[in-house]
Amino acid sequence: MIRTFHHAEFTAEHLLAAKDGRVVSVCLPARNEQDTVGAIVETLRAELVDNIALVDEIIVIDDHSTDRTADLAAAAGAKVSQAEALLPEYGDGHGKGEAMWKSLFVSEGDFVVWCDADVRNFGPEYVVGLLGPLLTRSDIAFVKGFYERPLGEGGNGGGRVTELVARPVIAVLFPELAPIVQPLAGEYAGRRDVLEQLAFVQGYGVDIGLLIDVCERYGAAAIAQVDLGTRIHRNRPLHELSPQAMSVLQTALRRAHPDLVSAAAILARPGLEPMVIDVTERPPLAEVPEYRRSTA
Repeated sequence: MIRTFHHAEFTAEHLLAAKDGRVVSVCLPARNEQDTVGAIVETLRAELVDNIALVDEIIVIDDHSTDRTADLAAAAGAKVSQAEALLPEYGDGHGKGEAMWKSLFVSEGDFVVWCDADVRNFGPEYVVGLLGPLLTRSDIAFVKGFYERPLGEGGNGGGRVTELVARPVIAVLFPELAPIVQPLAGEYAGRRDVLEQLAFVQGYGVDIGLLIDVCERYGAAAIAQVDLGTRIHRNRPLHELSPQAMSVLQTALRRAHPDLVSAAAILARPGLEPMVIDVTERPPLAEVPEYRRSTA
């Protein structure tokens, strides 16, 4: 059974004692997020590094930004790496999943927390909430966040890809994950010894891919979810959500029927140029020689 918690159940002081000397990394994959990434890193550093040492490192993987994302993140106190410079033999680093995989490679934490870099109301409770089940319950391996997602000024309706694609496909193919409120949430955390055993889809399919894989390998009881309150971020127009939706659908179908669904497919839409959607995966880091050397 997937257990549900609220972030208010945990405090940084409580978790610091439960941390017991282990290392916590917070990682942000970021592409052109100069408007928000600096404030997120500053909040993390001030509240969870300097004020109370719950977080040991803040890592930003810059995914080919053309703005000041990297500079502002570094100035705020993050360790910044360019995605294309890490493990270049596995690819040039494009895509959310690729950036996350490479953040796991460079991070040192026994526990790794991922947060999206476009959140406008980020608070330390995001990280505290995600770490809570991991640090206080040894049987929890992976924690997903969920939240209210307003769409526009004062309205509801965020999470359109979740409602129209992810939730239906989970209900049909992976019903044991149906209790997950937001399977595509970008805020989640896990134990390194679990995460390093998992493949990472390069792009937007990474969120649902990791969720399905953790459930398959460790069982639904190893997954928890935490109510993080309200999340305000950039909402994209529908035509920008189609590639994400297709990545999610491809990833789920490939896990259900790997021999029937290819990793690359063409997204054809009237009035728009065809787009190749590629859900090729990076191997579990435990199988990567460079990672084995770095952790030896």
